[in-house]
Amino acid sequence: MNSPVASCPFASPPRRISLTAFGFLAAALATLPVRSLPAAEAPLGQFTAHADIGATGRAGTAAFDAVAGTYTVGGGGTNIWGAADEFHYVWTKVDGGDVSLAADINFSAPGGDPHRKACLMIRQSLDANSTYADVAVHGLGLTSLQFRDGAGETTHEIQVGDSAPKRLRIEKRGSYVSVSVTGADGVLRPVGGAVRLEFTGPFYVGLGVCAHNNSAFETAAFAKVELAAGTAVAASAPPKQLCTIETIDITSLNRKVIYTTDEHLEAPNWTRDGATLVFNGADRLIHRLPVTGGKPETVNTGPETRVNNDHGFSPDGSQFAISDQSQPDHQSRVYLLPAGGGAPRQLTAVGPSYWHGWSPDGTTIVFCGSRLDPKLGKANYDVYSVPAAGGPETRLTSDPGLDDGPEYSPDGKFIYFNSERTGKMQIWRMHPDGSAQEAVTSDDYNNWFAHVSPDGKWLAFVSFEPSEPSGQHLPNKHVMLRLMPVAGGKITVAAKIFGGQGTMNVPSWSPDSRSFAFVSYTPVATP
Repeated sequence: MNSPVASCPFASPPRRISLTAFGFLAAALATLPVRSLPAAEAPLGQFTAHADIGATGRAGTAAFDAVAGTYTVGGGGTNIWGAADEFHYVWTKVDGGDVSLAADINFSAPGGDPHRKACLMIRQSLDANSTYADVAVHGLGLTSLQFRDGAGETTHEIQVGDSAPKRLRIEKRGSYVSVSVTGADGVLRPVGGAVRLEFTGPFYVGLGVCAHNNSAFETAAFAKVELAAGTAVAASAPPKQLCTIETIDITSLNRKVIYTTDEHLEAPNWTRDGATLVFNGADRLIHRLPVTGGKPETVNTGPETRVNNDHGFSPDGSQFAISDQSQPDHQSRVYLLPAGGGAPRQLTAVGPSYWHGWSPDGTTIVFCGSRLDPKLGKANYDVYSVPAAGGPETRLTSDPGLDDGPEYSPDGKFIYFNSERTGKMQIWRMHPDGSAQEAVTSDDYNNWFAHVSPDGKWLAFVSFEPSEPSGQHLPNKHVMLRLMPVAGGKITVAAKIFGGQGTMNVPSWSPDSRSFAFVSYTPVATP
């Protein structure tokens, strides 16, 4: 079900951090211990000190050319990754709040390890296992937003898709960290895929270099360095919401940016051959995009041109279901059309009806529909099924609360759905005839839209904060994408993002069950 996109507030305009303030800060820091690390005492341009982080095999170096305005940083170390880091860090300590750091980055010499790294980093502490986020350029050109979500936790990354961009920027705004890079025109633009991290109190901002080989030593030059408190772009700039289609690998929990735009888009499906993602856009039409990236193409849906975010493919990949509001009453109804586009066939006679799932044999559709409930004396949203060939619909749930998001398990034994019958929106399941309804999750979060992996092993779903209303999946919210074994067990947080409505409303697993797709929404200001 579609909801309008809410506007996003922006923080105060940027204020440059004065060198006078850095001088006072350097003097104060000189009296503090730095985890027994040998930090240099003399300020380096905009930064107050530099030090080796972790057990580096070779001592790092840092120099500032005031005439050229260039920092040259050298470091050893095995990696900035895993549960602890080894690298050389040039830093200043800030008192909290929003901050941005931008620079042109170039390795000083060709060759070296393909995974050597030069980065712009925000770090909670100088401990090797600290919470951090950085934008790292690797020796082979790979550029990614790396992050550790807590002291000693495993590092994850979001690959941004741009190889060795000339200029990069990392930006912390509230609890989100995002990255911008230059394109062919030399303009810095956000790449999407922000990560939610909590930095408490003072933290460190600076430049880092890691050789990715503890017996080696690598140097990189950081030019045109801009460090600013507040946001990177003035609040007078027009607000934008960046929409990013991403995929996440369920083993590593690493993410990859597939497509980014400031036009609103929602709910990616994965085609059965694994080559294409299909989603709905701000124009209310369906679009397709190669998983490798590129330019979206519009799918022909005939006269049905008010498509919402409830759509998906048949098990054999030959048909595509849409939920469309083009009829005069603007109530959503379910239609079927050829997978590649074409003339739609109306399936549900009345609305609102929102498609959500297909039986494994392709004979039955399940959907969420609002119909008059004689017992309640009013309309209520429940789960229904209807033959894919057409015919009467069958009501499967009858709880007074909202039941939504029905989807078959791959073996056809269960229909998973979400229900607020306990006071919180939770994941439930039942037999295909509606019998034996039972709760699958029971926690403080509001859990929506359980999608079962094609191999039948995993549930992926969206979790809203406990404070959010149970019966609404609103946009522009702090949400988590979570994974749970179908057989039961520990629920894992796969990603913390800004999203909600439109993030993952419909089945979005890759055919090999190794990853799933989703949309994240990042509030940004662009010049």
